Amino acid sequence: MNTLQRFIAFSTLVVVAFAPLSESFAQGGGGGGGGDTNFLGSPIAGIDVDAAGVLRVKQFDPRLAQQRFAAARAQGDRNVMQASKLRKVSLNRLEAAIVSQREAGVELSDDLLAVAGLTSIQYVFFYPDTKDIVIAGPAEGFFADQTERLIGMESGQPTLLLEDLVTSLRAFAPNTKPTSVISVSIDPTAEGLQQMNRYMQQARRVARPSDAARIARGMKENLGLQTVTFKGIPNSTHFARVLVEADYRMKLVGIGLERLPVPVKSYVERANPSAVAANAMERWYFQPNYDGIAVNDDGTAMRIKERGVQLVGANERVVEGRRAASGRANRASQAFCADFTKKFTAIQKRVRIYAELRQLIDVSIAAAYIQQQDFYGQLEWNMPVLLDESKVSVETYTAPEQVETAVNAIWRGNTLMTPLGGGVRVEPRIALESGRVEVDTDGANKAAKELAGPSSLEPGQWWWD
Repeated sequence: MNTLQRFIAFSTLVVVAFAPLSESFAQGGGGGGGGDTNFLGSPIAGIDVDAAGVLRVKQFDPRLAQQRFAAARAQGDRNVMQASKLRKVSLNRLEAAIVSQREAGVELSDDLLAVAGLTSIQYVFFYPDTKDIVIAGPAEGFFADQTERLIGMESGQPTLLLEDLVTSLRAFAPNTKPTSVISVSIDPTAEGLQQMNRYMQQARRVARPSDAARIARGMKENLGLQTVTFKGIPNSTHFARVLVEADYRMKLVGIGLERLPVPVKSYVERANPSAVAANAMERWYFQPNYDGIAVNDDGTAMRIKERGVQLVGANERVVEGRRAASGRANRASQAFCADFTKKFTAIQKRVRIYAELRQLIDVSIAAAYIQQQDFYGQLEWNMPVLLDESKVSVETYTAPEQVETAVNAIWRGNTLMTPLGGGVRVEPRIALESGRVEVDTDGANKAAKELAGPSSLEPGQWWWD
């Protein structure tokens, strides 16, 4: 694959001590302020990739967002810029709109790129009479903020992107084997771990608290580049970039290099060196809370109920529908994960990357449901344009293949904790298992489906309220 390497600052925690200290301190690469906010006057934290592919956390000037917000407000009379509690988008009509614009020789319009301003997918509907596969959810006017992301003008939440929707649909395409796992994992190499351990055995014999910066640099050099591995989606998509950033930023929070605007006590603050010695390799994963799907009696209306995203340790993650058990639990790690999970809904309202992660989990579950129910076959539609990369390009980013290590060295106790690993792992079909899906007995799904149907749409119309 002809892709440039992208180097991403990946976080590693080292705790080294040779005498009790009353105060700990952090040094090393990376860092961040209070994180993203939804307020236009506040600085926004995000990821910046330079021409060489180096990825860093940075703060963006809020003034550009204010200018773009004002320009978007000026278009407020456009129907697509109006807020809606339930906007419906026909996938096959959306494809037809793309074809029409391509044949006209114009760039895809903003309403297509932002999927009519949807900020989440709450429903999947199938209309056999009109032959429409529909996704639906809340929508609002949108604009590109200073990080070039499309966000809602009212909520500040990310707008669903056409490229992410297409990436998900391709993972569960017509007449193909369903994708079992969508994941990213960031891991040190075996050689790097060996070199780092040899270095630390030598360094700790003579190290003093004033050597923290030197030890951090030595660890970074000896551990070397780490490996990024994707499954289920192309690694050069925006979808993949969201997974990497969410995982990366979460680890910075865990090791105390980034503070969230929602109070979450980091792993560093919780860790007791004597308690972690038996579990030196700590790994954290994001995974969905797979409960929360409801369908009507004939399966033509599916609702994704309010759900959270879980942060779990390696011995708590779900693999192929089963909880993976590996080693003894680390109480500090468990407490950090539990706190992050409990506050995830509040966090994702303030830190956009986690809202994007949650959004992509839901769109993946929606795509998996459409394939499982074979709406494509019933419609006799194979998405010929949406599946064609030459017609709808989504593999447009530099693919992350290796990451550069950033180290936070803290003195406490007499224990060395080796690197953190982990990632994001999503198995959308688990959410569709019979034991997890509820039957909508009160008719709410059917009512939402029938509230406004596609039978009276104008020619070329692909979304409606």
